[in-house]
Amino acid sequence: MPLTTQVITAIKSTMPTYLAIFDLDETLIAADSASLWNNFIVAKGLAPASLLAQEQAMMTAYSKGTLDMDSYMATTLAPLKGKSQQQIKPLVDEFIANIITPAIYQQALERIEWHRKRGDHILIISATSEHLVKPIATALGINNVIAINLEQNHGVYTGATTGILSFKEGKVERLKMWLQQQNHTYKGSYGYSDSANDLPLLNVVNKPFAVNPDPTLAMHAQMNEWTIMDWRHENNILR
Repeated sequence: MPLTTQVITAIKSTMPTYLAIFDLDETLIAADSASLWNNFIVAKGLAPASLLAQEQAMMTAYSKGTLDMDSYMATTLAPLKGKSQQQIKPLVDEFIANIITPAIYQQALERIEWHRKRGDHILIISATSEHLVKPIATALGINNVIAINLEQNHGVYTGATTGILSFKEGKVERLKMWLQQQNHTYKGSYGYSDSANDLPLLNVVNKPFAVNPDPTLAMHAQMNEWTIMDWRHENNILR
């Protein structure tokens, strides 16, 4: 059932708008930010090279829709364990400036701007950790973010996650929780993703868009007459 009738109609507001929901990896950027981050921290000597082989095997499972997200997070968050936000932030800033910014789709920037001009609210929902997703969203000028939350003890990462993981059906659950905290009634919702892992989310928005979809999502989109968007990568500078 569309979010507008299932959840959104219960939210109070005097200025109805549309909600535009974007996946991050391989949707707004022409890469997976978590994979790029793992390569980055290995190059910096903050993680063993063996992490890359482990992560590659897990990403193969992701593409098949069989990834154990709990195991993935435990493996990829291990290098953060015992490090503070203050230690990690300069690395994240460097990572975004040098690696993420050039990977952003120009068409993604244009689509975000299209929604802004309409007065729509923009939300990123990602199955990547918040320590990456939130600053990337900030660089894109997007304030609303749902990502995998990281457990901290007095500002120090424990290497664990907390709450519902924003992955597959978890994205829908986290979205419902987010909507209950908002003071808006949305006229409708747009959703953008590249992955069949996001079918639970795309199936509940009013206007789903498949962006450079994987084969499973492409077939689903064709069968359901969803719009398929072909975004090509060019080097970009955030504006």
